[in-house]
Amino acid sequence: MQGSPDWVDWFGRPVATIFFFLSVEGFVHTHNQKRYLSRLLIGFWIMQIGNAVLQRSFSLGSFGLINNIFGDLFVGVLTMYGIQTLSQGRQSHQASKIWGGLFIIVLPLIFAAITMGILAAWHTNPILTGLASMLPSPLIAENGILLYLGPLMYLLRKNRNWQMLAIIAVAILSTGFNVSAMFTTNFQWLMFLAVIPIYFYNGQLGRSMKGFFYAFYPLHIWLLYILAWLMGVRY
Repeated sequence: MQGSPDWVDWFGRPVATIFFFLSVEGFVHTHNQKRYLSRLLIGFWIMQIGNAVLQRSFSLGSFGLINNIFGDLFVGVLTMYGIQTLSQGRQSHQASKIWGGLFIIVLPLIFAAITMGILAAWHTNPILTGLASMLPSPLIAENGILLYLGPLMYLLRKNRNWQMLAIIAVAILSTGFNVSAMFTTNFQWLMFLAVIPIYFYNGQLGRSMKGFFYAFYPLHIWLLYILAWLMGVRY
């Protein structure tokens, strides 16, 4: 939360990684992959609109509210869907599926290019920049390029140990090999702690609380943002 000590942020570093892992499980086991994707996309749009409304109503100065894990999850799961389509095309020797899978994988990067073009040419136009913010891509994702850890874990889904090693490898790379900044300005490496709950995950479906978690994520971000405003945090 803005205005809180840096060490508070340490505890949040494994969260996105756990979300990415669970998105793999969700994609593999859902009965309707397209519906799963549509829920994530709608969640992304709702949170983008909510973030914009909050920033206009409760300004923290120059601080921008960019938290929206739904965008990261949508791009990650869409990439998984593209990989699956590509694999099916290769197995069935269907060129249309191969090209379709490649297009799906590249689509978020196309969205990123469109967003960059709009921001470069029409950055003063609130309507166009607002529309650009509704295109999910790594460019505006909360975790940036790290969201592709989800598709990587999807490729390694048949071996839990390899998934955990991938998390540790990405955590090491995220340090930039700058040891002096590991507890000051770059805590991302603490994402490796996600391997603890992942190790103990038994693969069994637990109690269904889907609606609660879809609502809890944006609501807790918005409440913390308003709390920071009430505390007088400004940038």
